[in-house]
Amino acid sequence: MKDSSQQIRFRPYVGLAQLRMAFLALFLAFLPAYTAFAQKQLQEDTVKISSGDLKITCIGHASVMFAFGGKVIHVDPVSSMGDYTKLPKADLILITHEHGDHLDLKAVQAVITDQTVIAANAASAKILPKAIVINNGETKILAGFKIEAVPAYNMEKNYHPKGNGNGYIIAFGDTRVYVAGDTENTPELKSLKQIDIAFLPINLPFTMTPEMVADATKALRPKILYPYHFGSTDTSILVNLLKDEKGIEVRIRDMK
Repeated sequence: MKDSSQQIRFRPYVGLAQLRMAFLALFLAFLPAYTAFAQKQLQEDTVKISSGDLKITCIGHASVMFAFGGKVIHVDPVSSMGDYTKLPKADLILITHEHGDHLDLKAVQAVITDQTVIAANAASAKILPKAIVINNGETKILAGFKIEAVPAYNMEKNYHPKGNGNGYIIAFGDTRVYVAGDTENTPELKSLKQIDIAFLPINLPFTMTPEMVADATKALRPKILYPYHFGSTDTSILVNLLKDEKGIEVRIRDMK
C-alpha cells in the first residue's frame, strides 16, 4: 500500500513538471518573434521641402502621422496599428470615415489634448467628441493647416458610397500631401492638381486594384507615392506597373 500511494502521488507531479517544461519550450521558441515584434520601430521618413522638414510616420494600414513646423497631424489613428500612448499628441486629427480600421476612439483619446482639433466626415463626427464636420469639396484652415476634403468612394461597389467619406489634401507650406482614404480611381481623384506626395489605397474588394492605383498615379503624378491600406495585395505588381514612370518614386512601407 505504501508503495502504491507513493506512486499515485508521484505521477501527477511528473506530469505537471513535463507540462511546465513544454510551456517553457514553447515560450522560448516564440520569444525571438515576440521580441522582434515588441522592438519593431515605426517607419519614419523625412522629406526635405521648401519650408522645412516634413516627417512622415507610416504606422500601419491607414494610420499615418505627419510632423511639421512643431505640430503633429494624425490621420485615421487606430490602436491595433501602433501604441498611440507612446506617440506624440495631436494638434490635428483627420478621420476619413467611420469604419473601424479608420476610426478608433481609444487611439483618438490617447493622442488628444484640450487644444486638439478633430475634423471628420459627418458620420464620424457623430461618434467623435468635439469633431468639426468637413464635407466633400470643402476647404478649411485647421490648426494652422489648409485642409481640402476630396470625395472618397467606390464607383461600382457600395462599400464606400459617394458623398460619405473623405480623402484629404494637407498643405505643408507649398507641398501638397494627399491621403486618399478608401476610394477608387474616381474622376474627382484623377482631376487633382499639384499633388507632391500621395497615399493611395490598394485592397480588393474595398478600394483599388494595383492597376487602378497605377492609373490614378499616372494622372496625379506625385513625386512620391505611398501605397497603403494594402492588406495581402502584392505591391510588387504596382511597382512593376510604374517602373517606367520617370519622376515618381514608389515607397513601399509596412502598411498592410
